[in-house]
Amino acid sequence: MPNKDMIPVEVIILTDTDDIKGTVYVSTNVAANRQLTELLNDGNRRFLAVTNVEIYAKNSNQPPKRYEFLEIHMDSIRMVHPTSQALFRETPKTQEDIARFRELRAKLNQTKPF
Repeated sequence: MPNKDMIPVEVIILTDTDDIKGTVYVSTNVAANRQLTELLNDGNRRFLAVTNVEIYAKNSNQPPKRYEFLEIHMDSIRMVHPTSQALFRETPKTQEDIARFRELRAKLNQTKPF
């Protein structure tokens, strides 16, 4: 399980046989533009741990295979590309911010234009 020094990043991983969509966890102790690179270039890492996995077989119209967790051997990876920035993580603070925003939006919608 990831710790507080790790953040989730949704990625697309290309191999010779499959396109894989999932989530990897990168360190917050590395510059944001280097996090994925550091993870992939770790010489001690033989496998890349991926969660929330969808595997799309190349040259196939079959629906994707889904797994909660998968380890992919580093030698089989041809390319890794983030699909977006770090995934949104809801916390109690986030819930409070969302509630305040909704309240403010409701008040603004009640005001009449001049």
